[in-house]
Amino acid sequence: MSDKDFSSDVAFIEALAEMLRKNDLSEIEVRREYGEDTALDVRVARTMQASSVPVQMAAPVAQAAPAVAAAVTAPVAAESSDPAQDPGAVTSPMVGTAYLQPEPGKPSFVAIGDTVKEGQTLLIIEAMKTMNQIPSPRDGTIKRILVEDGAPVEFGAPLFVLD
Repeated sequence: MSDKDFSSDVAFIEALAEMLRKNDLSEIEVRREYGEDTALDVRVARTMQASSVPVQMAAPVAQAAPAVAAAVTAPVAAESSDPAQDPGAVTSPMVGTAYLQPEPGKPSFVAIGDTVKEGQTLLIIEAMKTMNQIPSPRDGTIKRILVEDGAPVEFGAPLFVLD
């Protein structure tokens, strides 16, 4: 057993947790090197309420694409229910960064009003440097887009609503 005093590690982790809270981040991951063969890998994460996700993500969409913003924000204002509870909700299967287009400068995979087939790619979620195509779970029409391009997403967060 090691005689090492872990109080500095505990203080370090507490500081990371405070930074997470203070900057309204969902997670922080760091590696603290102590020497050639000794390191501390720390991942501090918190869950966000699903009801707050669409509100946080709707505002940046309005700034990024004004033409799409009216279509995205108008239904949000008209519908007061939680989009995660909508029977047509498509939720995130993982934590990562959402990308609505296959690469920068290319058209989005889908837009509001598009008809999609089961298995058709709706977006990509990057997790641990891996690009994961997220398919449509069923046939339908894109009713709402609840995430912006490049936004972080949590497991279970609503991404789209299908009719």
